[in-house]
Amino acid sequence: MARLKTWQGAAFALGIACAFNFTMAGADTPHPGTATMAPVASGAETVDPAYYQTPEGFRWRITKTAWTESDERAFGEFVTAIGESDCRTFDECLKGPQNIYRASDPKGMFFYADCADLPYALRAYFAWKNGLPFSYASGVAAVGRSKDLRYSRHGNYVYARTDVLPHAEGAYPNGRTVLNAINNVISSAMFRFAPGETRGQLFDFYPVKISREAIRPGTVIYDPNGHVAVVYKVEDDGRILFIDSHPDNSLTRGSYGKRFVRASAPMGAGFKNWRPVKLVGATQGADGTWHGGRIELAPDNALADWSDEQFFGTEIPRAKQWMGARFVYKGEALDYYDYVRQAVAKGDVAYDPVKETRLMVRELCDDLHYRAQSIDIAVKAGLNIRAQPTRLPDNIYGTSGDWETYSTPSRDARLKTSFVELRERTLQFLAMGEAGDPKLAYDGDNLAGDLAQVYSEEAGACEVIYTASNGEARRLSFEEARRRLFDFSFDPYHCPELRWGARDGDELATCPDGATKRAWYDAQQRLRNQTERTYDVRMGFTLAELRAGVPGSGLDAPPETDVLGAIGTDRREQQEAQDRPVEADTPEPGGPSIP
Repeated sequence: MARLKTWQGAAFALGIACAFNFTMAGADTPHPGTATMAPVASGAETVDPAYYQTPEGFRWRITKTAWTESDERAFGEFVTAIGESDCRTFDECLKGPQNIYRASDPKGMFFYADCADLPYALRAYFAWKNGLPFSYASGVAAVGRSKDLRYSRHGNYVYARTDVLPHAEGAYPNGRTVLNAINNVISSAMFRFAPGETRGQLFDFYPVKISREAIRPGTVIYDPNGHVAVVYKVEDDGRILFIDSHPDNSLTRGSYGKRFVRASAPMGAGFKNWRPVKLVGATQGADGTWHGGRIELAPDNALADWSDEQFFGTEIPRAKQWMGARFVYKGEALDYYDYVRQAVAKGDVAYDPVKETRLMVRELCDDLHYRAQSIDIAVKAGLNIRAQPTRLPDNIYGTSGDWETYSTPSRDARLKTSFVELRERTLQFLAMGEAGDPKLAYDGDNLAGDLAQVYSEEAGACEVIYTASNGEARRLSFEEARRRLFDFSFDPYHCPELRWGARDGDELATCPDGATKRAWYDAQQRLRNQTERTYDVRMGFTLAELRAGVPGSGLDAPPETDVLGAIGTDRREQQEAQDRPVEADTPEPGGPSIP
């Protein structure tokens, strides 16, 4: 979807693909319902290349005609450095010490990326700094009918591409303009395609074999519910770590799991690598840089790690439908997510249940902190003091404008899914222990007690801080946040207290929301109860429709997330003793810091 993206109300400089010496490959006429770039330029920039000379610091000089294995490794290292740092926005990530190319950036650069932009922005920036060719899909259309290309049922096809090339010697493309054009045109629609041959031109990515060699730093993970992440590390035990960005420009981290759903093959879910490109027919100028020519993408049959197994399973003959896919490792059929972890690990995976539980709780604690950061941004933008709209967006999970930038229904759904997965995983470890499963690396004599203890330790060490409407810093324990999880408001027009599920009279006393907003909050409870993101359902509900529980407006009850209750020990009383009512205090100027 083409759109101008904003962050805290600031409009970013945008460019068009045909400007500044770009080459548009493919059809000139947009197809019905296609994603195309808006013809917008920033400030005093002139879009006619005949009157424009790229300033020295912005010049994209192409010094190599193809990416080598060494370039791919360096790109992976570049992504890993960002992932392993503590940067919290994409702009901060590219301006911090984790980016070894930052010194060459012109002053005044601002870097933006939402989740779909992130893979492209990282790849384009690296190519710019290393003199490499770059090309991207700049026009996609739906296979069949679709109201929103990001959620087309039968996937998309590419009808136009943009090659970042100088037409003539010295006519360098502008690196900043390339990045801005990416912000303007790229959406998750560019990742939604079926494996194998399809109509139109080649996509920028291809599906890969589930293996340690194929899934590596820089690999993209696509969730067909409208989210994209980039792998930054694959640990020896098979945990796949990723970074992702959001419409508010915040950058977060996590590990692969059930928050990334499987789906039918045309929707293109799963792991994808960048398709190799090479510059052909170009001329080398006196300064050693290349100009002219065209960029060619490697076809599927030239890619050693191309595979559709993540859609149809590992068994021959392959399943005809994705839901029937079987994933077998050394003769044992595994759950898909367990198979992925096993396939990318160094050696056979043995689950240390205590370590696994510790890491899952820590990651959820990080997710809560990220959520606090996101809501802080929405409050600073003043969404919570605006009037409540009379209808929800057509679909709360996939829209545009302020709702897309500042609401959290998709982020909250992924968070809820991870809490549910933590409970399920804990029960799985207990079942493995009772069965004497050799894949469980535990030599103690009280698994339930040890799991309860490590959960309580990590939960007790986690504290989430949010800023109340009156500026006070409110503290929530991990368990209190878990209990409130399905009360968290995803609606950016609500006060911070409701965004964090406050029910207590004293805590709610500082919320200025009137009767109308409180009514909307109560009516949205069924939507908050669901973890599944339903993008094909009309959701432009009125308050009356939500109160009536019309179809598509959610579930009557949420799933269970209580880990200690599932373990069934007396640790619950110990945990609840740590969760006494929170105290309020006044933060230092500038608001509370997020741990």
